[in-house]
Amino acid sequence: MSGQQQLPPGWIAQWDQNHGRYLFIDTATNHSQWEPPVHGAPMNPDSRPQTVSPGPGHGPAPTQSKRRQYAADQTQAYYGGADMAPVGPPSYMDQPIHGGGGAGSGGLFTPGLTAEAGGQPPYYAPDTPSWQNGGQSPGPAYAQPPYVGGGGPHGQPQMGALADQFSQMGMSQHGAMGQKPFGLHTTNLIGVPIDPRELLRPPPEIRLPPGACLSQNPLANADPSYMRSTINAVPTTSSLLNKSKISFGLVLTPHRSIKDGDEPVPVVTDTVIARCRRCRAYINPYVQFIDGGNRWKCCLCSMSNEVPQLFDWDQQRNQPADRWSRLELNHSAVDFVAPTEYMVRPPQPPVYVFLLDISHAAVSSGMVATATRTILESLDRLPNADNRTKVAIIAFDVALHFFSIPPGGTEASMLVVSDLDDVFLPKPTDLLINLSETRAGLEALLTKMGDMFQESHTVGSAMGPALQAGFKLCASVGAKIIVLSASLPTLGAGALKNREDNKVLGTAKESALLQAASSFYKLSAIDCVRDHISVDMFLFSPSYTDVATLNHLPHYTAGGTYFYPAFNATRSEDAIKFAHEFGEVLASPIGLEAVIRVRPSRGMRMSQYHGNVFTRSTDLLALPAVPVDQSYAIEVQIEENLNTPFVVFQCALLHTTCDGERRIRVITLALPTTNNISELYSSVDQIALITLLANKAVERSMSHKMEDAREALTNKLTDILGTYKNTMTSAGSGASAALSICDNMKMFPLLCLGLLKHVGLRQSAQIPPDLRAYAQALLGTLPSQLLIPYIHPTFYSLHNMPPECGTIGEGGVILPPPQPLTSERLERHGLFLIEDGQTIFLWVGREAVPQLMVDVFDLPSYDQLRGGKMTLPILDNPFSERVNAIIAKVREMRRGPYRPCLYVVKEDGEPPLRLWALSSLIQDRADQLPSYTQYLTQLKDKVNGSSYS
Repeated sequence: MSGQQQLPPGWIAQWDQNHGRYLFIDTATNHSQWEPPVHGAPMNPDSRPQTVSPGPGHGPAPTQSKRRQYAADQTQAYYGGADMAPVGPPSYMDQPIHGGGGAGSGGLFTPGLTAEAGGQPPYYAPDTPSWQNGGQSPGPAYAQPPYVGGGGPHGQPQMGALADQFSQMGMSQHGAMGQKPFGLHTTNLIGVPIDPRELLRPPPEIRLPPGACLSQNPLANADPSYMRSTINAVPTTSSLLNKSKISFGLVLTPHRSIKDGDEPVPVVTDTVIARCRRCRAYINPYVQFIDGGNRWKCCLCSMSNEVPQLFDWDQQRNQPADRWSRLELNHSAVDFVAPTEYMVRPPQPPVYVFLLDISHAAVSSGMVATATRTILESLDRLPNADNRTKVAIIAFDVALHFFSIPPGGTEASMLVVSDLDDVFLPKPTDLLINLSETRAGLEALLTKMGDMFQESHTVGSAMGPALQAGFKLCASVGAKIIVLSASLPTLGAGALKNREDNKVLGTAKESALLQAASSFYKLSAIDCVRDHISVDMFLFSPSYTDVATLNHLPHYTAGGTYFYPAFNATRSEDAIKFAHEFGEVLASPIGLEAVIRVRPSRGMRMSQYHGNVFTRSTDLLALPAVPVDQSYAIEVQIEENLNTPFVVFQCALLHTTCDGERRIRVITLALPTTNNISELYSSVDQIALITLLANKAVERSMSHKMEDAREALTNKLTDILGTYKNTMTSAGSGASAALSICDNMKMFPLLCLGLLKHVGLRQSAQIPPDLRAYAQALLGTLPSQLLIPYIHPTFYSLHNMPPECGTIGEGGVILPPPQPLTSERLERHGLFLIEDGQTIFLWVGREAVPQLMVDVFDLPSYDQLRGGKMTLPILDNPFSERVNAIIAKVREMRRGPYRPCLYVVKEDGEPPLRLWALSSLIQDRADQLPSYTQYLTQLKDKVNGSSYS
């Protein structure tokens, strides 16, 4: 042991001469464990202390300058695990979440641990809400029981010790060049308490060999928010990958939103684009310069290429430039301004065609008035930097209503087409209008439309003919068609019937309800992709609207689906949610007429694509529009043995910006190779892996049975656990009381259970097909940073949170510590918050003290509280300000347009609402679904009863 070590009271360290390392022993329980092995010869026993005096809250993690993997027969976990509790702090669940390991945070996680790194949101809000309480930590003590508390029984020194242990485990995002991968740490899942903060850990470190990268810039390898791999060490053979049972794939979010504090993607403006002559890869930080710097060697195919003449020339200053400062050699993500040879036509302008349902259901729900008002208020937010943006509005019920506005006009004329069998445009011009030239007339039209159809009692929806008309209107230029529908399409092409049948819910026939009922929408999508048209669906129907069928248009045209069941604008929460999300979609800087190609190093290929894309060829994806923060999962296949020390994946996104500039976004990810299965396991990124498996499960549930998708997920998990047990533990193929997995995958079984219990896949006869179809649409498009809380919700205890939570720290609002997802944490006098990025539940215990009810709800007692959807009042007291600050933080901290509604849930309130909220606590048993403990037992039995090779 090097350096001064400190152990908790009652622990001693003894040197084992046979094994050449220390054995730590708890004298109270007689529990013992090995220290991690070290490189090289055994430590000199003469230099060891026989006992180590305990320090305040510090665990015995030895400070090693080197590490290596555990031997195959020594897989007992050193960090984590229920039986390891005496090693570190007894608990760090009671500490508040602070940002970035800064001052006062206790340093639990490394600086730079953001939502993108670990799949969860940043800790601080970027701005300071109006309810900041002067930096104080208000916390009135309430009578029995108090609902303000400190940070639990353990203080910050323990947090710092835990941070030291984590840092020794190598929990940093990018490793130093040339270092060996960290050793494999094994965890026994049985009996180990769940810590939700594990999901905040960054992906396993990427350890590239020396000299792999030209740059020392930490941004030279892809940030996980843009591209992440399910494994951060690639096996050299397909047999090794197959043996591990790990699915190999990439999770790609090429058009990630840029928030405060994010590094924008740098832009190469000189149009000097160096590409490989053979594989067409773009020059990047992982190429090699040869022949005195006159040529460069491609890192994908090893082809030798000439360096462009102007590569070392500053065209703006007309003088030689420093090659090593070029952006593309220092950044993994860059935007190239594309020259004319990358264009087949002038850059497409932003075009928005609104198809607006004006049937009685749409008008009476307030959807029409809310939609038109939101469009009106968003006109200044629409991308229109070069004044080329165009807009059209087509209303539909049993007929099509076109609106014509001449340039400079202030009044719109309405033209009605009732022929739905042969759709035509009633006027050749002035239907698709320039936003800048017809602004006054468009504003007048939108102002009137909210009341224009108030007296309409028409029942029926000609959505299909409206889509045909919108397509004809913009086919020559490309567009984003936005459909706002409040009823099932019943007239003309694409008419649908109500096929909702409660008898088939929960049976093998349920998957048929998740498949398209009409080929019209898929065929229309193919036409739209050809002409660069993307479709977004906003669906509001209070009854069945066949989301599964209508989602085919967004799915194949790179659009999005948004569902608002039982929408009623008279409820302010409904109107605010829709207006916010609709406005964010309109204002987002989408990419236009785009294609994506992902190129791997020689010996690998992209085998399968998942997400809202159209696969034009085996390696080319077509996206009429590239929405912000939409994710795509790609499966990778190893076809030949990999003989290089590292491999490279490069994504190229050719698109037109909203400002009319043709650009190529290039994202490069380099990963080391390995022929060691232990290194492969220790490199698994559980967040990326569950994202890939969620996409595969959704597609399987639609093409096969729902049960097949659930079984495939559990079988994949069982295969991984069984293979790990057989190859990485001393138990081998025999029975074992433990259920072992590598430390970096310890949350993976819980994420799988969360996916099995999710609305999109759950075994239930009570889930309406529209809700299930919409949930599956989200599972297949959300980026990892949104997907993880969607399947593993976040659970906060508010009544006893530390006093600094809900106040402003160095970087924004401080959140409470997340709790395990079990009802055991619920208290009858408590106030709890559960959220999954789409919904927020505020759970109120039946014995909540009157003062809490006054401070949060402005009500004298619990009996006066009504459950359901509501907006929490902002009251003039510190606790109300803190709770509202946390809710506001939860709503804005994640990427994407979504604004979750808040539901107040009383412990003895309406059973459906209570069950909905409790279904988020995925560690509990629910109906036929097991608890997490029961699930692990089932997995252990399967692993012990199966044979793996």
